[in-house]
Amino acid sequence: MGNVRTEEVKLTVDGKEMRAFLALPEASGPRPAVIVFQEIFGVNAHIRDVTARVAREGYVAIAPDYHHRAWAPGTELPYDDEGMKKGMEVIPKLTFEGIEADINATISFLKSRKEVNPSKLGVMGFCIGGHMAYLAAATQPIAAAASFYGGGIATFGPGGTKKTIERTGDIKGKILCFFGKEDPMISQDQVAAIKKALEEHKVRHEVVVYDNASHAFFRDVDPRMHREAAAKDAWERTKRLFKEELG
Repeated sequence: MGNVRTEEVKLTVDGKEMRAFLALPEASGPRPAVIVFQEIFGVNAHIRDVTARVAREGYVAIAPDYHHRAWAPGTELPYDDEGMKKGMEVIPKLTFEGIEADINATISFLKSRKEVNPSKLGVMGFCIGGHMAYLAAATQPIAAAASFYGGGIATFGPGGTKKTIERTGDIKGKILCFFGKEDPMISQDQVAAIKKALEEHKVRHEVVVYDNASHAFFRDVDPRMHREAAAKDAWERTKRLFKEELG
């Protein structure tokens, strides 16, 4: 839909700095906003690109570094075994209180921007960020959520709190959950449990499982993981979700 303008911004959370990547659409007038939750590798080129893609669809998009308590500002880990090892070390350091504070600070920042219509808010995320998107949908006034291969939704809650799946009944908006059938990190039993919880609580949802896809199938900068057909379908569904629920 046109060019986007990007900014590296700094938010204050509990008196400390959290960096974020902000992408603003070409569209005039206040626009709905979408928070993009990173993986375990940082707000890197891939996440910045996804954030810009969302902005090109006409939304204000922001990717906060919610791992900021666990590493130095600007950290970007490589998509290799060493990066995976270091990235996995930040997940146990996440706490519910910290995540809540980071999301609240991000929403407050969005509300302060003249480019944003704060009445409509969406989220999307990848891997542990997919977990964050699900959690945000259950704890914030989120109208639309897209969770890509959200790890651990059915098995744990950040910081040892109750399992995030147990918060499903608090989801008020619509949520899409995307999984790869061959994902060794998220079993099909977990996917079934998530689908059952969404159905039991009558949450408006879609759970999509792609054959011949594993974890991180949307990561188009990583040929080992990327699956073009699945990624394209998930993106089209996400765009439709945001258009229908955010406007």
